[in-house]
Amino acid sequence: MASERSEILAGAAVVAVALGFLGYAANSAGLSRDSGGYALKASFRSVDGIAVGSDVRMAGLKIGRITELSLNPQTFFADATIVLPESIQLPEDSAILISSEGLLGGNFVEIVPGGALDVLAPGAEIEDTQGSVSLVTLLMKFVGNGGGGAGGDGADAGAQNN
Repeated sequence: MASERSEILAGAAVVAVALGFLGYAANSAGLSRDSGGYALKASFRSVDGIAVGSDVRMAGLKIGRITELSLNPQTFFADATIVLPESIQLPEDSAILISSEGLLGGNFVEIVPGGALDVLAPGAEIEDTQGSVSLVTLLMKFVGNGGGGAGGDGADAGAQNN
């Protein structure tokens, strides 16, 4: 009888821990109930590394998330919708850009607040945007320019004179 009771208690503890982990995972992934807020729009040339649910950060802190991504057929840019809490009122001249956490880290959306006195209304568009930068493209430009520079010619000329 005592072993049955201990088995039931152990099973209940396992179920409680599993439910706790599920709740934590849902909250971290942004699947929890929406606590309100207002939507803003932005248009990017490229949104590589960003998906619905990606973090929106300001000063390194998560303040919102991406709720929608779509291709604008007129401009061929990616239109993004972000949701921010009501307590954060962005100045009209704020900028939004896609940043990277590092060489191996993921991308996130960063907001750089401006200094204007007027704030963006719900549904307004943030005009100052910067899309994601491809690390491969940057490396190819660096490698391509480094091989054909003046330093390479001078080294070859010095080798020929010896």
